[in-house]
Amino acid sequence: CLPGASSVAAWAVAAQFHTPDGPLRVGTGRSNESERRQVRVDGRAVRSHAELAGRMPMVWLTPAMDRVFQEGPGGRRRLLDRIVFGLDPAHAGRVAAYDHALRERAKLLRTGHADPTWLAALEETMAGHGVAIVAARREAATRLAQVSIEDLTPFPGADLAVVGAVEDWLDGGPALAVEERFRDALMASRQVDAETGGAAVGPHKSDLAVTQRPSGRPASLCSTGEQKALLIALVLAAARAQTTSRGVAPLLLLDEVAAHLDADRREALFVATDRLGVQAWFTGTDRAAFSSLAGQADFFTVRDAEVVRDETTQGAATRWPMT
Repeated sequence: CLPGASSVAAWAVAAQFHTPDGPLRVGTGRSNESERRQVRVDGRAVRSHAELAGRMPMVWLTPAMDRVFQEGPGGRRRLLDRIVFGLDPAHAGRVAAYDHALRERAKLLRTGHADPTWLAALEETMAGHGVAIVAARREAATRLAQVSIEDLTPFPGADLAVVGAVEDWLDGGPALAVEERFRDALMASRQVDAETGGAAVGPHKSDLAVTQRPSGRPASLCSTGEQKALLIALVLAAARAQTTSRGVAPLLLLDEVAAHLDADRREALFVATDRLGVQAWFTGTDRAAFSSLAGQADFFTVRDAEVVRDETTQGAATRWPMT
């Protein structure tokens, strides 16, 4: 924590990464005055983690993602979009442009006196970027499913599909025709959208359907343990797909993942991670969960707001070393 912290807990952390493209300085934190987290890359403030991902590919898994198959589609869309960012950094710009146009259109419709020309321009933007977003998501889902088939770990394979109205339209026609249909749908729904807010159709309504292979059981109907295994399988598949797509292995961040696996799957995860050729960071509160990595991995402890390296368990030289 930073000195002088008040009711809003101030904190900051910074690191320097030695990437294949050279050194990269990253810092993030929160000040006393604002609850909004700030991110800086090489001293420059960036708006989102997507800009960082464009410079340094990474894949992560946190406990907050454990309920992604049980809750609403928003979390699954965010998960898929993060994976797409890793494969295609330009996807972040398309999503940002679409979301901005969606919000501006909603504001105009709420006034009740929106300029039709302005609305049409926003709907044109939504249609163009929206179809591109859907296409990128579908391509990523197909690649992840294929990688999942190739994976030989004990984590289950998965069939993935991106579902929604625009997705259905793309199944029946070319992208340009779908853009026109999307524009027409937005124009026809203006009155309803003015009353309900947002837009009745678009990639902001899409969902990621995940089915366990070979059982064919939807992820939402799997047990908690099966869902965790599916989520890990997706993260490993995303790391492998990024390595193939960008020619460099991503940084893999796995928070409190080992504590929720039985011994066999925990060891399988360590082996699978090593085979990926990534630098992986496992965090947890139970040191015993990582005991089998002694001599193979570097161990660090957070103590008194400092990261302390345990020299007694130092492993082999890490890929993408961090200082």
